[in-house]
Amino acid sequence: MSLVKLDGKRFPWNESLIDFFNRDAFVDDDFFNLEKTHPSMNVKEHKDDFEIEFAAPGFEKKDFEITMKDDVLEVSAQKSKEETEEDENFTRREFNYNAFTRTLQLPTSVDRSKDVKAVYENGILKLKVLKMEEAKEDHKKVIEVV
Repeated sequence: MSLVKLDGKRFPWNESLIDFFNRDAFVDDDFFNLEKTHPSMNVKEHKDDFEIEFAAPGFEKKDFEITMKDDVLEVSAQKSKEETEEDENFTRREFNYNAFTRTLQLPTSVDRSKDVKAVYENGILKLKVLKMEEAKEDHKKVIEVV
């Protein structure tokens, strides 16, 4: 028995599904790109601040670098670990390197004069970015339909 390249025409009832999975745009999606290691992120907007959460298990507090310049917030982390185990005729050496960088464009409502608060707990990095006083006020305008 030999391996045969799958041809979409062999299964005409699935032809549209196979074409869908053969699209470059679908395969180039970040979901399938294993070279990118961006942690998952949640952003919540509250009245007084923005809360940003990153799922970054396996890091320590000292591994993170968080910078804010102008209207850009950059969160990065880097960790490397190397283990060596030697026995009579056997040497085992393992190393692990893990890093990521996420860059976020901050909205104009962020108060850049205030410090960003960062807490890392149970594999979740939480950032709190405060809003300016003017942004906290509700500038709701009612528009009349004519």
